[in-house]
Amino acid sequence: MLKDLFLLDPEIAFLNHGSFGACPRPVFEVYQDWQRLLERQPVRFLGVDLPALLCQVRQALGEYLSAQPDDLALVPNATYGVNVIARSLRLEPGDEVLTSNHEYGACDKTWTFICEQRGAVYRRQEIPLPVSDPQQIIDQLWQGVNPRTRLIFFSHYTSPTGLIFPADEICRRARQAGIPTLVDGAHAPGQVPVDLEAIGADFYTGNCHKWMLAPKGSAFLHARPSAQDLVEPLVVSWGWQAAQDFTTGSRFIDILQWWGTRDPAPHLAIPAAIQFLQTPAWQSARQTCHDWLVSALEQARALTGLPDIYAGNPALYRQMACLPIPPKVHLPDLKKQLYNSYQVEIPSIAWGEHQFLRLSLQGYNTLQDIERLLDALRDLI
Repeated sequence: MLKDLFLLDPEIAFLNHGSFGACPRPVFEVYQDWQRLLERQPVRFLGVDLPALLCQVRQALGEYLSAQPDDLALVPNATYGVNVIARSLRLEPGDEVLTSNHEYGACDKTWTFICEQRGAVYRRQEIPLPVSDPQQIIDQLWQGVNPRTRLIFFSHYTSPTGLIFPADEICRRARQAGIPTLVDGAHAPGQVPVDLEAIGADFYTGNCHKWMLAPKGSAFLHARPSAQDLVEPLVVSWGWQAAQDFTTGSRFIDILQWWGTRDPAPHLAIPAAIQFLQTPAWQSARQTCHDWLVSALEQARALTGLPDIYAGNPALYRQMACLPIPPKVHLPDLKKQLYNSYQVEIPSIAWGEHQFLRLSLQGYNTLQDIERLLDALRDLI
């Protein structure tokens, strides 16, 4: 069973891959091997060997994401990547950053903080539920565009509502209007196909530790060559105005790759994670997860009587989607009961007037995990 390849507690129905991911044993072992190698000779590893090793990682990641290696900087997580661009963007009073009301809370806070500091406007364009097709997302988002829009920021796969946004079409339309784009791809790589060249965002940041199954603390920030001069380091260290010993030949890589002593093992394990993702058994499991999720949503709707927020269109999600919960149910208590009484790990989300359980399935899940959730909901709702 694929579940045996993971370190997860076998007693828990783990239906929350989306929050922090889970690393399979073969990838975790590679990660620990890198840590041991680092500790064997830290000076040589970090001071001599590491640049070439990270170059190999960016090469493998570029092949997986259809991007040039020198356009990919390795960062610890997608929120860090968003912060790099938010801090780099030279917003003036009255400028606007356009986003949707479906964005991840930490990144919402980032932009709120930056815009308040700069006197800019962080405009959250409402995209109401249900959503029936991608064009609806584009049309609603574009209602927020105006002559003061300096950046469009959106999630490729939204965290609170589990919707796939049409990233390539939004970026294409933004390019035509001369508006830069930043895409939060925290949940996309490894769950949906990500072709960075085809998407064409000015900036795209994504996690490797979630759906790509790499260890915690591995992510990337991609910038188009024409946009790289806009990027400033979030942490100024040896990579800024780099001496010969610290330069890769790319300012963009240098200022983001060298930011003090850190454990590079999570990034060095990315090629092993990509290799794991490409096994036939895993490819098949991802399709199975989607099929199970479609069925689980239908059964949950029968229990709650609430409408489908995806309007019956399974193309709007892949392995992560939201189950609406009746407003009469106290959501924190429900989450607590699910874990304490039924050993079901699943996040609860309050979003506007809606409340959800976000069900995310990965290859280690079984039908029994889903049935345990549905049985619990029959008891509790």
